[in-house]
Amino acid sequence: MREFEVRLYEDEIGNCPVEVFIHNLDAKMQAKLIGLLDVLKEKGNNLREPYSKYLEDGIFELRCKVGNNITRVLYFFYYDEKIILTNGFVKKTRKTPRKEIKLAKKRRDVFVERVRIQ
Repeated sequence: MREFEVRLYEDEIGNCPVEVFIHNLDAKMQAKLIGLLDVLKEKGNNLREPYSKYLEDGIFELRCKVGNNITRVLYFFYYDEKIILTNGFVKKTRKTPRKEIKLAKKRRDVFVERVRIQ
């Protein structure tokens, strides 16, 4: 079985918000998240809790915890075993904030539309 390809969402002018988010994390969280991304590449849609959780409408979250710090990176699957990371955030509440899920859906729609036009 071949590995999934993980891609970072880029906006219309080439900014990559997930990359900025990851680079702004502390070293331990960054290292753990990068390790989880490797596991996600290997396992893809077979990765389950506690590492990955389905949220809704094709959006998943990669779940990372170091001590009391919790981060999430939202993503979706695309054709040909591609995983597109849309946004990341530091989790401060029990539930994933609606605005983060809405942002992931919006970025997915933009990505799909952009790919369709090409």
